Amino acid sequence: MNPVKPGETPRTPWIVGVSGASGTPYAASVLRALLDAGESVDLVVSRASRLTLLDETGISFRDAHWRDDLREWLTRGADGKPGTFETDLSDVRYWNAGDLAAGPSSGSYRTRGMLIVPASTACVAGVALGLSKDLLQRAASVTLKERRPLVVAVRETPLNGQTLRHLVALDDAGASVVPASPGFYAGATHIQDLVDFVAGRVLDAAGVGHGLYRRWKGELHRGAGE
Repeated sequence: MNPVKPGETPRTPWIVGVSGASGTPYAASVLRALLDAGESVDLVVSRASRLTLLDETGISFRDAHWRDDLREWLTRGADGKPGTFETDLSDVRYWNAGDLAAGPSSGSYRTRGMLIVPASTACVAGVALGLSKDLLQRAASVTLKERRPLVVAVRETPLNGQTLRHLVALDDAGASVVPASPGFYAGATHIQDLVDFVAGRVLDAAGVGHGLYRRWKGELHRGAGE
């Protein structure tokens, strides 16, 4: 049965995978910006990332109440203040990370690509080695084999040689590696500005338009204290 009505465009989402690394505000900013840009999103939240989300925000992400929990998460600012943002979740589809029969596990499932934000070193290793231990890793492997864009926003420091080799392997396989490293030239005055800078660079790597940060135009700006 074809769910697409005559004249409609088939839904082709971005997969957003959230792994267990610290940095859930980065994921929230990316998700909001994708939805604000009119993009469809398929969301995969790893088991480890639920613990990080609970620790960083106090939000329990539950399968049975994922839409309510996601709304609470995305409406908060990076400083934890609720009600900072408004967001429309009508074009978000959630897949359980343990569901290896989910749509994104197959190359025949249409997607625009995948963003892993934040990406833990364990996630980086799993994707680089093709382990596919859960849906997040499997979807990333599918994205690579189908030659679709894969952006990996690694969040760890310092990086050891093994992780660096895994990142090189991902780059060789066609992925874009975007360290979660904020830039300060965009005039950040709030923690949200730093978070949005990283999220914006993730979206830049994916080719998604946004207005999350001020772009460099070759002109120096004086700092706030000058």
